[in-house]
Amino acid sequence: MNKRFLTITALIFTAALLRLIPHAPNFSPIGAIALFGGAYLNKKYLAYLVPILAMVVSDLFLPFYGAEMLITYSAFMVSIFIGTLLRNNTSWYKIALGSMSSSVAFYLITNFVFFYPVTMGTLYTHDFAGMMNSYIAGWPFFQNTFASDLLYSSILFGGFYLLNINIPSLRTEKIKAS
Repeated sequence: MNKRFLTITALIFTAALLRLIPHAPNFSPIGAIALFGGAYLNKKYLAYLVPILAMVVSDLFLPFYGAEMLITYSAFMVSIFIGTLLRNNTSWYKIALGSMSSSVAFYLITNFVFFYPVTMGTLYTHDFAGMMNSYIAGWPFFQNTFASDLLYSSILFGGFYLLNINIPSLRTEKIKAS
């Protein structure tokens, strides 16, 4: 374990702890954690393992939300994958695009609940109208997810950028400012 890995892991776990303080519904650092871990943890298994472990640890202190956890974790892993696409270019606009893509993917996956029989399968009808009702009901939550993903991504990526500038031993390659 090197200083860079420990710093990235500490940032991820610190952000995960923010899920435990009171916040607006879906205004949490989940998407940013996934994106950041995917982008900066160079070994693929660690890019998935560390953010998922941080999520599991923070979930231990939150109310259990049943089978929906599988759907949430699946969407979380899609966000990690989007982060892995940023590995070679963490410019601000790529991070913003990744954050927005992560939010949209999370919304689309988690609000497809009308289809998942193990979750709230009876809340919506299993047809186009049920799907639309599910997405409409989820829209206010999407707005919070979108805003929080942009905010927390800015904090994680920006904070790590500043750490790289001030602590040269954290760098593994040239920092891109564009």
